[in-house]
Amino acid sequence: MTLIPAFQKDDALLATIQSTKTREEGFRLWWLGQSGFLLQYRGRHLLFDPYLSDSLSKKYAATDKPHVRMSELVIDPARLNFLDVVTSSHNHTDHLDADTLQPILAVNPGIAFVIPEANRSFVEERVGCRKDFPTGMNDTFVKDVAGFRFYGIPAAHNELERDLLGQCRFMGYVVEFGPYRVYHSGDTLWYEGLEDLLAPFAVDVAFLPINGNRPERRVAGNLSAEEAARLGREIGAGCVVPHHYHLFSFNTEEPGQFVQEAERYQVHYRVLRLGEGMQVP
Repeated sequence: MTLIPAFQKDDALLATIQSTKTREEGFRLWWLGQSGFLLQYRGRHLLFDPYLSDSLSKKYAATDKPHVRMSELVIDPARLNFLDVVTSSHNHTDHLDADTLQPILAVNPGIAFVIPEANRSFVEERVGCRKDFPTGMNDTFVKDVAGFRFYGIPAAHNELERDLLGQCRFMGYVVEFGPYRVYHSGDTLWYEGLEDLLAPFAVDVAFLPINGNRPERRVAGNLSAEEAARLGREIGAGCVVPHHYHLFSFNTEEPGQFVQEAERYQVHYRVLRLGEGMQVP
């Protein structure tokens, strides 16, 4: 199978990121594949939910649910040695990958790591970090982390799961920095009240999954392309950027379907190619 090529990767990607590091106006985003986005604002860098390995393809290679990779890997995580914050929205490996996070933590000794508080013990075991190292979030929390303000948003993947203390196991994050706000959904379905939680933030960018929810895949589902476009309209997002597609052949969607729905709902959108960036505003 021929892999979908990256728009830019490795040295070219790093050169682009470094070339805008001191830019004062607006902020910049790059899609690193699946649900991973790098955000750059005034020299600071926040990396949402990176998956930059082949750990799942190796794990499931000899099973009845092979995770066949569709697209190129854009960067070795060990080369991302300029990060201030990295996040995990939940415990699934494409959002909490030891093969990605361990190299990132090793080359960024001052980095902050934002996770759902409910997942602290699991994260400690999988990633091998100190239990007290991550910054824990819940839907009742607002925390300032390395120049970014985090608001916790519950996610339903497929249910709104909570631990015995009532803390969310699946989360999204609204992040505020300067005059801007973005929403990274993590993995989620559209549950009752999600739009009411998000609308007051008037986010400049909403990163929303589009791969849908199909029981025959035997994995937890997400928003469909239509739902992502419609949710973007309902919350008044300045721009919707789709994610969670073109990684594994059994669990994907074509971004062209999202484009059709976004245009139908008259939602501003941007579909990024692997390693491609965008300037906001």
